[in-house]
Amino acid sequence: MSVIAALVAAAAIALPPVGAGFDYQLGGDYPLPPGVSVVSRDWHDGRPAARAYNVCYVNAFQTQPGQRRRWPRGLVLTRLGDDPGWPGEFAVDISTARKRARAARFVGRWVRRCAAKGFDAVEFDNLDSWTRFDGAPFGRADALAYARHLVRRAHRVGLAAAQKNTPQLDGRRAGYDLAVVEECGRYRECGRYRRLYGDHVLAIEYRRRDLHRTWQVFSSVVFRDVGLRTPGEPGYRYGTC
Repeated sequence: MSVIAALVAAAAIALPPVGAGFDYQLGGDYPLPPGVSVVSRDWHDGRPAARAYNVCYVNAFQTQPGQRRRWPRGLVLTRLGDDPGWPGEFAVDISTARKRARAARFVGRWVRRCAAKGFDAVEFDNLDSWTRFDGAPFGRADALAYARHLVRRAHRVGLAAAQKNTPQLDGRRAGYDLAVVEECGRYRECGRYRRLYGDHVLAIEYRRRDLHRTWQVFSSVVFRDVGLRTPGEPGYRYGTC
């Protein structure tokens, strides 16, 4: 991309409206509930909602279940086993500058697809993967360095970049513009995100009793079921304050 094109893309970056109604629809697209104008959907199957601010979900630090063989050879750490909390997800090796660059180029294809579809932002999941795999050959500094690659790729195509969880890492050092956070009320972390991103935080809670605590800090908060099911599926849950 030329310098002029990069400047044009950067100028096009927009943040979600503060306090807007929010929904988290990674399990499948469905019509936005009343009052919702910000939504996050999957990069592969999801489509932007009309007249809304749309966030594109990308699992950038781990593989999706059943997708590890699609990654470039040598980048998936199968020897560490899969994520204890998310079966079928394997860590991406970001232990060297060369591997981080290769991984970012690969993920960059998904980011470009998000932009081509018409999304406004991208959230890069599993920033904290270094904490979840025993014997991982990478750590906090590697995660931050890789995040910088990802943020630059988002900005080049005019997308805002969202830090996903991990309040112990100052995502502003990577250039993140906003945050998408899960269960900050449950774990008493909302204040930490507010100090990093002010009101530009989209929050999800999976226990209704945590919803009010989060809402006291952020207006854009939604209660969802952990499976992120669609309306009509057993176990679907959705709520706001």
